[in-house]
Formats: sequence, C-alpha cells, structure tokens
Amino acid sequence: MDARKIQRANAQATNLFAFLKSDAVSGFLVFLIALPLCLAISKASGFPPIAGIFTAVIGGFVTPWLSNSELTIKGPAAGMIVIVLGCVNDFGGTGGQDFAADMNAYKCTLAVGVVAAGIQIVLGLCRAGVLGELFPSAAVHGLLAAIGIIIIAKQVPVALGETAKGEPLELLMSIPEKILHLNPEIATIGAMSLLLLFLLPLVRMKPLKMIPAPLLVLILAIPLANYFDLSHKHVYNVFGHQYTVDNTFLVDLPNQLGAAITLPNFDALSQQKAWYWIAMFSMIGSLESMLSAKAVDLIDPLKRKTDLNRDLLAVGVANLAASMVGGLPMISEIVRSRANVDNGGRTRLANAFHGLFLIAFVALVPTLIEMIPLAALAAMLVYTGFRLAHPREFVHIYKLGREQLVVFVGTIIAVLATDLLIGIFIGVGIKLIIHFINGVPLTSLIIPQNEITEVSATEVVITPKHSAVFSNWILLRRQIEIYGMQQERQVTVDFSSAKLVDSTVMQKLMDMQREYRDQGLVLEIKGLDDHFVLSDHPTATRVRGRAGSMEPLEAAHH
Repeated sequence: MDARKIQRANAQATNLFAFLKSDAVSGFLVFLIALPLCLAISKASGFPPIAGIFTAVIGGFVTPWLSNSELTIKGPAAGMIVIVLGCVNDFGGTGGQDFAADMNAYKCTLAVGVVAAGIQIVLGLCRAGVLGELFPSAAVHGLLAAIGIIIIAKQVPVALGETAKGEPLELLMSIPEKILHLNPEIATIGAMSLLLLFLLPLVRMKPLKMIPAPLLVLILAIPLANYFDLSHKHVYNVFGHQYTVDNTFLVDLPNQLGAAITLPNFDALSQQKAWYWIAMFSMIGSLESMLSAKAVDLIDPLKRKTDLNRDLLAVGVANLAASMVGGLPMISEIVRSRANVDNGGRTRLANAFHGLFLIAFVALVPTLIEMIPLAALAAMLVYTGFRLAHPREFVHIYKLGREQLVVFVGTIIAVLATDLLIGIFIGVGIKLIIHFINGVPLTSLIIPQNEITEVSATEVVITPKHSAVFSNWILLRRQIEIYGMQQERQVTVDFSSAKLVDSTVMQKLMDMQREYRDQGLVLEIKGLDDHFVLSDHPTATRVRGRAGSMEPLEAAHH
C-alpha cells in the first residue's frame, strides 16, 4: 500500500464506524479463538475459568477508548500463566485439594493484581513506556522460551489426566512417569487435541484452514467427552487397571455471572512476598504487552503506530478493573491480535466486538462451555508453550550470532533454575559481561556518550562514542526522535567511533528506518565499514577492528 492510500485509509479509520462490518466479523472470529484460550489460561493460572472471560471482556470494553492501539486484542495471555500460578501457590493454593485455601490464595493474588495495575497506570502517566526498550532482545526471547517450557511441563500432566505439582525441572523429569500412569480416556482427549493442533498447519484444505484451530479442537474434544461420559462419575478398567473419571475433568462455571465476581483480599499486602509478585506482575506484564503492541504495529496494513505510554495506561486501568472483580492480568495478546489483522479487523472496535461476543456467549449458553474437557484446554496450552520455545527460535537466535545464543540459552537455564525475575536479570548480566569482554568501557555500557553535530538546518549527525548497546539505547533513540520526528530533519547515525554496536540496537535502528521511510523521513546509518560482523544476519552485532559491511542491513529493507 503506497503512502497516499495509507493516508486516505487512516483518515477513514478516524471514524470508528467506517469499518464496522469488517470489525464485527473479525471480532467474532477472534472470539472463537479467545473463548477456549481464556478458559485454558485461567484454569492453568490457578484461577476459576470464568476469570479469563472477565479479563477479556473488560479488555474489550475498556482499552479501546483509552489506547490508540487499533489492532491489538487485550486479554489473558499464556506468558503470564507462570507468574500468576506462582503467586497463587505462594499464597497457599492447593490446586483444587482445599477449596478454602485456594479461594484465599485467589483473593490474595487479586490484591497483588490491583497494586500492579496501579503501577502500570503510574508508568503510563509518567511516559515510562520507553523502559521496555531496556532489555536485550536475546534475553527477552529467552524469557519467553523459558515460559513456554514451563507451560509444557505443567500442562502435559493435565492433558494426561494427572496432577501437576512441583518445580519446572522436577515436572519435566516426571513426564515419563506421568505417561506410565495416565488416565486413558482423558489422555485420549488430550493426545488427539494436541495431534490436531500439530497437524493442522500441514493441511492444505482451505475450508478447513479457515476454521480457528482452538474451535476445531473443541469440535473434536466435546463429542469425545460425551462419548466417555465425563459428566457422570464412573470407574472403568483397562488392562486390569481401574480408572475414575467425573465432571472434575470438565470446565466448571458458576450458575450466575454475578456470583462469580470476587473481591481482592488486601490483607495480603501486609506480607512481604506480595511485593515480590507485584514487581513480577507489573514488570513482566508491561514488558510482554509493549512487545506485543510493537509487533502488531509492524503488521498493521495502515502502518499506524501505538503510543506505548497510552497503551500501558489503558492496560493498567483495565487490569485494575479486572482484578477488582476477580479477573486475570491482561496484556496486548499477540496471537489473537494477529488473527484480528488476518481476519480483516481495522479499528479498535474489533477488540470491543470480541469482548461483546464473549460475554454474550457465556451468559446465554454456559452449559455448552461446561462440556469442554480440561485435557483439550491443556493441549492448547502445550501447543502454545511449544510455539514459545520452538526449535526455530534457537536457530533464529543462533543466526544472530553465537554470543546471542549464549544469552538466550543462559536466560532459559536461569529462569528454569530460579524464577522469571532473577532469570531475566541473569540474562541481562550475561549480555553485559559479553560486551565488557569485547572491549566496551564499563561506563559507556550505562551512560551513553553521543556527540551531536548540526550539519545544516535540515541535517543532523549523531556520533555514539565507545558503544551503542541495549543498556544505553534509550538516549540514542530519543535523540533520533527529537531531530528526526519532531524537527523533520535528516538524521545520520555515525558509528565510526563506536567500539561495538550490539544486535538489539541494530534491530531497533532497522525498525526506525522502516518507520521513517513510511513517513517520508531519512534516517541514515554509516561508519560501520571498519566493524567486524559477528554473523551473516542483517542485525548482527558489529565490533570495530575488522572490515565489515552495512550491505545486509540495507538489503533487508528491500
């Protein structure tokens, strides 16, 4: 789409009702994907299944009017499962063994969500959305991959009809034992659901590919659950072993939506551990949400850009509302947002429609939802976890450079061995150590030293001294925006004096070049001819000392 068409489409999009039909259709199709995922994520997080629906509905009704992000779908995300479940367990959750203890842990976690949402609101008002730029890409990808592995470890037993308790590494090691003791009927539902999810991308039949994968899983799993009569408790025998099934293997919803509203227990805030989880909710949730919003901007057909501060404020307000009534934390969710784009959504009304369809379906046909087997939901999450930790991720990071793979794998191991917060900071520490080994002065890793030369009234040259790395990127980015976006001048970034330019900065510069070109502005990169490229990837780290080339970066734009 050329610049004039984009401008006309943007002008049309300012009228929210210009794309009413396409937004409604997309909202309905996204709802079909969101319904089972909301239930699955909520159950896996130690919350009642209805909590995920509350979150998605509030995300659909609240955020469209506060955020300018036109295409992101807000709701519960698999990336937050590990954090929320960790908080629930820390406050005494038993995973269904003790209802009173589970309810208290649930209410305590809601209180954590309220305060974390307040922090997100403050960050949005203080325009702190830029803080999401502080983390190196390899460490962030490592964090997400580790979350995927943890999700797999915790959901495989559920898909087999077994319980899942213990630390991630312990659960991974116990999977063979879980397979030996699986419940055949439940495992059949879980295995067939998972097999469908893995085989569907290989199918070339267009009519079948038009049906959302989660919906196909339900079309398969619900009849299987009825065939196995999971709604009634009974015992059956297989090879001389007895197994019990009942409605605890199905989704459980309250008789009335109003009765499901649960208020936080703010007494939990007097405990020191609550503040650890508040930090986790606010930091990881905000980071994931901002990364997702930026990713969706890249696939927006109308080339619109999300104001991350405004979006963070919107997510904070919606999280506050969700936590006050019993909902999960929400973020800008990438899978549903991508589906929104692919299905023709064009304005934020698609998000609102998706929330409207969710609440209508739950209110009108709750009995249909109660026929969904938990094993099918677990299979969806296992597949989601696999996608987060897909082998392609390892290959992609390796192509960026071996030092990126060290950071990526180091972060994964650190998260699995400790927790998400410590793990991500260990990943950041590994990255800083690698930069220091490569000869970057310690002071320049934190405090950037950029020289600004105003060549003319229309051109500015920014020369980073010593290094341009993830930890000092924010000031360089701000300077480029001031002279480029605000003053509409040509900006040249000259790296001839930089000892090292890391992969994260190269990637962000590429994104900015694309953005500038879409707006008719010029952002030129030079001074890298004397730098050694650590891999053949266009955004590989550059180290001064051996001949390199900017050609791959320029070629990536065409």
